[in-house]
Amino acid sequence: MKIGKPVLINRLRVVIAGGGTGGHLFPGIAIAEAIHEKVPGCKVLFIGTDRPFEKTTLSEKGFDHETIFIRAFKGKGLWNKLAALVVFPWAVCQAVRKIRRFGANLVVGVGGYSAAPVAVGAWMMGIRVVIQEQNILPGMTNRLLARLASRIYVSFENTRMPGDPKKVCLSGNPVRREVLTFAGKRSSRDHGEQHRLTVLILGGSQGAHSINLAVAAALDELADTTGLNFIHQTGTADEKDMRAAYVDHGVPCRVKPFFKDIGAEYARADLLICRAGATTVAEAAVLGKACIFIPYPFAAENHQELNARVLVKDGAAGMILEKDLNGRTLARLIQYYLTHRQALIYMADRARAFGRPHAAMTIVEDCLNIMVKKQLFALSLLGLSGLKWRRPSRGQ
Repeated sequence: MKIGKPVLINRLRVVIAGGGTGGHLFPGIAIAEAIHEKVPGCKVLFIGTDRPFEKTTLSEKGFDHETIFIRAFKGKGLWNKLAALVVFPWAVCQAVRKIRRFGANLVVGVGGYSAAPVAVGAWMMGIRVVIQEQNILPGMTNRLLARLASRIYVSFENTRMPGDPKKVCLSGNPVRREVLTFAGKRSSRDHGEQHRLTVLILGGSQGAHSINLAVAAALDELADTTGLNFIHQTGTADEKDMRAAYVDHGVPCRVKPFFKDIGAEYARADLLICRAGATTVAEAAVLGKACIFIPYPFAAENHQELNARVLVKDGAAGMILEKDLNGRTLARLIQYYLTHRQALIYMADRARAFGRPHAAMTIVEDCLNIMVKKQLFALSLLGLSGLKWRRPSRGQ
């Protein structure tokens, strides 16, 4: 017999904790979008940092956002680590006040150091906590929170988390709706432009200086190559120099420091040259895009290279390590794919096999199941005490 939905689910209030960078923030946004789709009356609050990128992005998306004062622990000197430890209890107190004022029923940690005090505060209050890990190698925050979480959602099959393995759920990495809209849409090949190759260059939300330099050097060899078109997200610092480089070499390109309509840019591209952050990897896979990954070499515990290797070993992507990155290598790869379209199509199809377009909804539906079970358990206790619960009618 199907059990009626407890009233609490219709009044669910969810805190999404963490962010700071696009790699943590964008999956959180995807989860929030899925929550609103599944439970339209649900309230969502982001609690994170006061970084301009985070505040601006969430404001544009229309999500409520509050900040706590917290300092990063990893990768800092001894004194900074001590300061981070001193500040942490105060950050937990801030989080508890915000959670209580919002009336949260569930906290979803999406990584980043600001997620830790929020999740700890929620756990101390007896509020259910789940965490979502984007990378194949878990970050320090999620490793610390794993034992407090009711569920751990991972993006890669080989991700290993501490604690009870039964809590781990392979969901994939949530992808924003604005990107999912373009899933299944191909690039210039669909518009009869078989002779052209559109290359999308992404260095993350802030750009990547080393990739920009390598592309500028590659233009020396690509200047006389016909059939190329570039779309380049440069970051703010290199925008003017990169724009001038394309003009000087006569290579067509659309240059911006940051693309807000990234889904549309993905759809136009035949080939991506990009970092291997978990969000970029997930988006490229869902959209079925051929990629040349250039992992950021200073990512924590080299997790970007590990992310990329999952696809590379299956023929779903190429990779250039930053120590091997130069203009000539990049130019020759671009020229190869310009004249070997079948190799490009094969790589794109292999990438699509790794995509999990329903990751966000998988997480949301599982969270709702967890909350329903919690409510039914509480209601059964009420029944034992002699109190009765009225099942909601179909119209409720």
